[in-house]
Amino acid sequence: MSTTSKASQRITALLDDNSFVEIGGLVTARATDFNMKPSETPSDGCITGYGVIDGKPVYVYSQDVSVMNGTVGEMHAKKIAGLYDLAMKTGSPVIGLIDSAGLRLQEAADALNAFGSIYLKQTLASGMVPQITAILGSCGGGLALFPTLTDFTFMEESKAKLFVNAPNALDGNVITKCDSSSAAFQSQESGIVDVVADEAGILAKIRELVAFLPANNGEGTDIVECSDDLNRVNAELANCVGDTSVALSILADDNDFFELKADYAKDMVIGFLKLDGVTVGAVANRSEICDEEGKVAEKLDAVLSAEGCDKAADFVNFCDAFEIPVLTLTNVKGYKATMDCEKHIAKAAARLTYAFANATVPKVNVVIGKALGTAAVAMNSKAIGADITIAWPDAEIGTMDSKLAAKIMYDGQGADVIDAKASEYEALQLSAASAARRGYVDQIIEPADTRKYVIGAFEMLFTKSEDRPAKKHGTV
Repeated sequence: MSTTSKASQRITALLDDNSFVEIGGLVTARATDFNMKPSETPSDGCITGYGVIDGKPVYVYSQDVSVMNGTVGEMHAKKIAGLYDLAMKTGSPVIGLIDSAGLRLQEAADALNAFGSIYLKQTLASGMVPQITAILGSCGGGLALFPTLTDFTFMEESKAKLFVNAPNALDGNVITKCDSSSAAFQSQESGIVDVVADEAGILAKIRELVAFLPANNGEGTDIVECSDDLNRVNAELANCVGDTSVALSILADDNDFFELKADYAKDMVIGFLKLDGVTVGAVANRSEICDEEGKVAEKLDAVLSAEGCDKAADFVNFCDAFEIPVLTLTNVKGYKATMDCEKHIAKAAARLTYAFANATVPKVNVVIGKALGTAAVAMNSKAIGADITIAWPDAEIGTMDSKLAAKIMYDGQGADVIDAKASEYEALQLSAASAARRGYVDQIIEPADTRKYVIGAFEMLFTKSEDRPAKKHGTV
């Protein structure tokens, strides 16, 4: 491996010191058309091999933009496909570092077939070994399917480009008007990108993520020794109903919560944390965004959006595929009500409901605020399969806000009657205690004690086994 190319330097920075072993370093292009014969193509523009991250084996490929602009041709793709074969045989994650001008035009049909061969390997590996892609340069056209066929996508904040159609090729757009290939667009608008940072930050973040993930779908959730207090009491949790990313950081071992897609669908929080050393996937509604000083910087409606549902559904599906338990923090009062959202919300909410109901991993739901209407049912409720449902004392669980319910039931009557009936409805039909009396809530706990109760629930569920009806797969 050349130690001077940017592609090799990236691998060195990503992996543990002196752990990388190159595979296929002598491979070169076979094509001779369009004056390619005189051209040297070291490693055919892609360095492939294996190494370790904090002792965990991983397979890595890194495209070399200094060789044929990193374009994908027959042998380039053959190396990546071979890497996937090894990863699936050994049960190890695959990490791709993308920096390429795309399809190698000189190889025409061979290059097209090369793209397809990689798509196939990514599909076969999906749900079997974790796949991570980092976009560090250009990733355009058919190459844009590489990150979207994988599980997690990282993108360099300023120089990287991700697109199917270049910004100037979109009707009514130019790159100066809207750079639809930028990290900002792809993380905030499309939701494809999980983490945006500078190059060094991306490589460091990938190492962090690998620490949370199992090597494959047969290994089960990742477990490490925990030095944090399992019974830690956190009085500040009661103030975190709004910004659940803060709540999850407080709950996590050593306050380490790895949030994904933080810039997209901010009404929904997803990410990984450790609880007693065990990796858990977290999904939480969010109605506030706090700044670094803990002050509320932005308020959101406590509702499900189509984007938030899709974001969470994809994440739950990943966790279920890799036997990672799922924790939910519920605080939702309904669905987002806009014309644009209405086009997608029914299908997106169905996907979220299906993802939770279909998942057979341990599932714990903590109702920290409102749990109103069918939006709350979709959020990992007991009705669709949550194993343990916990509520904070002030949680509201029911069909709708008590005042609105009273207005509907006692339409036309005076304000005094409506207020009285609203209070009665809240006590009889909307409290956590009333839900617990009907068996919809298993425990009512003080917010400060949430960590120990959640850890206890997951420890009890550690050996959970649940079957589903025999079928090839669902269709939602």
